Amino acid sequence: MSQDDKKRAVAHAALDWVVPGSIVGVGTGSTANHFIDALATMKDRIAGAVSSSLASERRLLAHGIRVFDLNDITELPVYIDGADEANDRLHLLKGGGGALTREKIVAAVATTFVCVADDSKRVDVLGAFPLPVEVIPMARAYVARRLVALGGRPVLREGFVTDNGNVILDVHDLRITDPVGLETVLDHITGVVTNGLFALRRADVLLVGGVGGVETIGPHPPAPSLIT
Repeated sequence: MSQDDKKRAVAHAALDWVVPGSIVGVGTGSTANHFIDALATMKDRIAGAVSSSLASERRLLAHGIRVFDLNDITELPVYIDGADEANDRLHLLKGGGGALTREKIVAAVATTFVCVADDSKRVDVLGAFPLPVEVIPMARAYVARRLVALGGRPVLREGFVTDNGNVILDVHDLRITDPVGLETVLDHITGVVTNGLFALRRADVLLVGGVGGVETIGPHPPAPSLIT
């Protein structure tokens, strides 16, 4: 089974978490794209979606799924998104696609955050994947110096600007044994918009696609399922 097949399987499994008639939070990235494609098969049974990026918004609209502004809704039962790394404590490292700030906002609003990933993203310790940090452009050099002081090796993501108009420093050489502590420290550096650690607001459920099928880490989906 290819990694793409695993992503497709886990994205389809995530449909069990969608609440009938509700607005669904949708993330960004390759696995999230598979989820959007799966969601399109039941678009007549949901009210629409909230997207964490312009790219995902375009994909949703192309499928004929209505996209809402997060400011215009009062509740979001579920948010479904991928990760670059995930551990069994449901801490995540995200932001490879550059949408980390909007992803954190949508995750904060959602009642339930379901992370979908193939088994290559499951790790014991976060940090092998470079940690993205979104930075106000004028603070780039200052933030980079602070990141070096913390033991990281920040590299500017060349030619990339976030949907918010900011830059990203990808921090290499980290072994993140305290995700909550590091997330808190990074968030207090002046000029940092946010960082790619989802530990303070971790996932509620992790669905992992592997050769043997989809494993659920955390509670199992509510009944009834929308899959018929």
